Amino acid sequence: MRIPLPRLLPGPRLLPLLAAWTALALATLPWPEAVRLWLGAGLLLGLALAVEAVALLRQPLPACRRELTPVVPLGVWREVSLEFTHEGAAPLPLLIHDHHPAGAETEHLPLRHALPPQARTRLTYRLRCNRRGVQRFAGVDLRLPGRLGLLMRQAFLPVTSEVRVYPNFAEVAKYALLASDNRLSQLGIRMRRRRGTGLEFHQLREYREGDMLRQIDWKASSRLRKLIAREYQDERDQQIMLLLDGGFRMRSQDGRLSHFDAALNALLLLAHVVTRQGDAVGLMSFANEERYLAPAKGQATLARLMNTVFDLEAGAQTPDFISIAATLGQHLRKRSLVIILTSLRDEDGADLREACALLSRQHVVLVANLREHVLDELDEALPPDVDGALTTAATHLYLQAREKTLRHLQHEGVVVLDTAPEKLAVGLINRYLEIKRSGRL
Repeated sequence: MRIPLPRLLPGPRLLPLLAAWTALALATLPWPEAVRLWLGAGLLLGLALAVEAVALLRQPLPACRRELTPVVPLGVWREVSLEFTHEGAAPLPLLIHDHHPAGAETEHLPLRHALPPQARTRLTYRLRCNRRGVQRFAGVDLRLPGRLGLLMRQAFLPVTSEVRVYPNFAEVAKYALLASDNRLSQLGIRMRRRRGTGLEFHQLREYREGDMLRQIDWKASSRLRKLIAREYQDERDQQIMLLLDGGFRMRSQDGRLSHFDAALNALLLLAHVVTRQGDAVGLMSFANEERYLAPAKGQATLARLMNTVFDLEAGAQTPDFISIAATLGQHLRKRSLVIILTSLRDEDGADLREACALLSRQHVVLVANLREHVLDELDEALPPDVDGALTTAATHLYLQAREKTLRHLQHEGVVVLDTAPEKLAVGLINRYLEIKRSGRL
């Protein structure tokens, strides 16, 4: 990287002095004898500028090092440290600005500090990244004021860094903590062991009122001379495939996060629950950049999934549901729960129904649709005028067409989740657990 040449900028005292010198020049018109005073003042000002410029250009710059965690979650405040080493003999006052990633929010920047001589100084500010992927810090800008206040030197230190911004996995950690305390109900997740006709034998126990007759183990009952029932648990060898829509619809934004980011957060939380249940989870993205992760078990799968999706962005394309269903059929042979994460439009009905029919021949299909808050608000608001009435009517027709599509999907055996983005994660987990308990897989 080419290091820019140092720049000299006007100091806080230069412009007032130039204004006074100009006023003195105007005073020479009625008083010509003041010309010598004006010339002397200009010579003195020029000499002071030259001395200030030489002193600033000869001033050695401090060394700088940036410290921050290499991985940060999206939308979470993190601390960034700048460590300066000043080897000069006098304090060095600085105005400091860090060239942080574009679109990030900061607090306590720019920094003002006088570096003590022959010492290391650590300065901090807060950063919140609002875009996922690899984000770069270009360098650090310094402004050194001159002692006379006439000039400032601007210098650039090429201190480059990279940070990987992942989807916000704080909810995953929250789930893990609640799971360890058996308090999943705080997340709104209804996790119950299904008794009776599960797919995997769990244990023998005494018969209880309400158990079905086919649960009774007659051999054990005759041996112990009392009724013994078999208890089952959900099968732990099932497969979940996540289809993530990366089309332009997922750019919709309610609050600070887009629908795409809300879907990623929900996807990671669901994957964590799936792996804890002993099932395999995989991913395929479509409608922008297609990425595929084969279904696998274990906690390592969550890390692979996160590395696969952390830099994905919603693009400008329209999703082709039929094409992605055909592509998935080539990859996925085992019967699975296929979850489509998308934001439906009224024109999607025919294509989505055909894609779900193709997938339903072998798999259980769940369509999770993210609702836009603005449409619900328009649908419920009283129109103030004729234009508002037309907008409300168009919103009604739009929502009716989408609800008709969802009803058709349900009639054809597809599980439907129509929810706001902030409720997506818990809704997905509950649907997944209900499908496991139902034995449909």
